Amino acid sequence: MNSRGLALALVSSLTFGASGVLAKPVMAAGVTPVQVTSARIGVAAVLLVAFVAVVRPRALRFTGREWWLPVGFGLFGVIGAPLLFFVAAARIPIGIAMLLEFTAPLLVALWVRFVRGTRLAGAVWWGMAVAVAGLAMVGEVWRSLQLDTVGVLAAMGSAVCTAAYYLLGEKAAGKHDPLGVLAVGMVVGAVVLAAVSPPWLVPAGQDTTLGPAWLLLLCLAFFATAVSYLAGIFSLRALPSSAASVIGLLEPVVATGLAWWLLGEQLNAVQVLGAAVLLAGAAVVQVAGNRAAHVGEPLPVE
Repeated sequence: MNSRGLALALVSSLTFGASGVLAKPVMAAGVTPVQVTSARIGVAAVLLVAFVAVVRPRALRFTGREWWLPVGFGLFGVIGAPLLFFVAAARIPIGIAMLLEFTAPLLVALWVRFVRGTRLAGAVWWGMAVAVAGLAMVGEVWRSLQLDTVGVLAAMGSAVCTAAYYLLGEKAAGKHDPLGVLAVGMVVGAVVLAAVSPPWLVPAGQDTTLGPAWLLLLCLAFFATAVSYLAGIFSLRALPSSAASVIGLLEPVVATGLAWWLLGEQLNAVQVLGAAVLLAGAAVVQVAGNRAAHVGEPLPVE
């Protein structure tokens, strides 16, 4: 499996994982989740469009038949996944919401197997099961079993949107210019969110425990959004969506670790063990995918 693709997928997960730590102090200062998301996506859209317009302006051109891809990417990957997760986290325990959202790798694998008709190695399925079990330990889902129906449905919707993000990103990376798809998709998300909560009205002047709110929002938009999405969509040029989505499971591990380091949130032995189990499951998927890729390669001609 391509080491460059793996490195990009890791960068994407690491930077995405920092989003919660950057956003939580801002929300604690009185900024709503929708306002944070709108500011995050709005600023990231401006940065990405400006970047693509300078380095590859042709990437922003789409024909009538191609517009569905960036629009779908924006609606599912940019808006749907994070907003539905926020709704879920507000109504059910965050550990359960996180577990339900990150069943996305299983949804991707099921799509690849039954819609595309591509067989996956048995170790891939076992690795996913182990990784999800580790995620359940990190989120300590057993602490509360009182579930709100709307919260559960929102978390499941977030999982569907996350799976769509990987599948659409894989298609964009394979058949279209990923820079253009990402930039236009981000603009679609920014426009929709601006209609609900204009980013220029976000109260960004408050102080937080980690610094000024405006500075955290800028870091959130640049590192945990623009860089994350760029690394993620380019990783899908070298990795199949089934493998990249499993690497995405590292995001909650990173988020939990950073919350412990920067925000002083407790991290117990069970969560540490869960992180190790999750990493082991992800490693199994990577090794199995790598072997399958090599088996499928043609023999060299001498």
